[in-house]
Amino acid sequence: MRRETVLFLSSLLHAERRRRGTRRGRRRLGCFVQAVLVLRWFLDGTRVKQLAADHGISGKTVYRYLHEGIDVLAAQAPGLAEALEAAKAAGLSHVNLDGVLIPTDRVSTPGPNGADLWWSGKHKHHGGNIQVVSAPDGWPLWTSDVRPGRQHDMTCAREHGIIDALAAARDQLTGLADLGYEGAAYVLCVPVKKLKGRRLTTDQQTYNKLLRGVRGIGERANALLITRFKALRHVSLDPYRIGAITQTALVLLHHENDRTT
Repeated sequence: MRRETVLFLSSLLHAERRRRGTRRGRRRLGCFVQAVLVLRWFLDGTRVKQLAADHGISGKTVYRYLHEGIDVLAAQAPGLAEALEAAKAAGLSHVNLDGVLIPTDRVSTPGPNGADLWWSGKHKHHGGNIQVVSAPDGWPLWTSDVRPGRQHDMTCAREHGIIDALAAARDQLTGLADLGYEGAAYVLCVPVKKLKGRRLTTDQQTYNKLLRGVRGIGERANALLITRFKALRHVSLDPYRIGAITQTALVLLHHENDRTT
């Protein structure tokens, strides 16, 4: 990662310390070294125990430094309305909507009707659902807050206000999604579902192939985030922090590549 990105995070941490009134010499690590610690965790998935040993601090202090870094970076992430306005201003033909499950090893939490709140029946493991809006070429534009893994993509999209936002923007910006969002087919372009005992017409098959081809490019958004940041491959922090962690990865990706849309 570029030195400019480390300096960017370091400046945010410095501003946060000034806001809190932290006095000079009260912290074991300076802002620059704390920024390096945070980025090692994000990029390489370095264990907290190793970070503590490398910097001569306790594990508790590492966690505090990590959460501070996550908070200041996530605060820089664009909102949904801002991301869609930027997409329209950039002249994008459409945006892709997709969900991704970020794995977590946290213990199960009882949900409605006693169901495991963070267990995804689709993926067969625990995790948090994140909704991602991306550009036609698969560049991630916006990521949502986290919802428990048991929730369906469509449910999460509605709760985050994504469907309403795309409905308001559809005159200038088309939204593409997979069959997981068929409940919003009145807003999004989704494949035609094959009903039991029926066959799709030639036109419907052609439409589905064209839509898959266009959407296939956009699916690289999730891969860009997860491949670049090892911390997203398995989150061991509080699962409710997954949203902020993913937003932090988005901000770092945008800053590192000097691109937002």
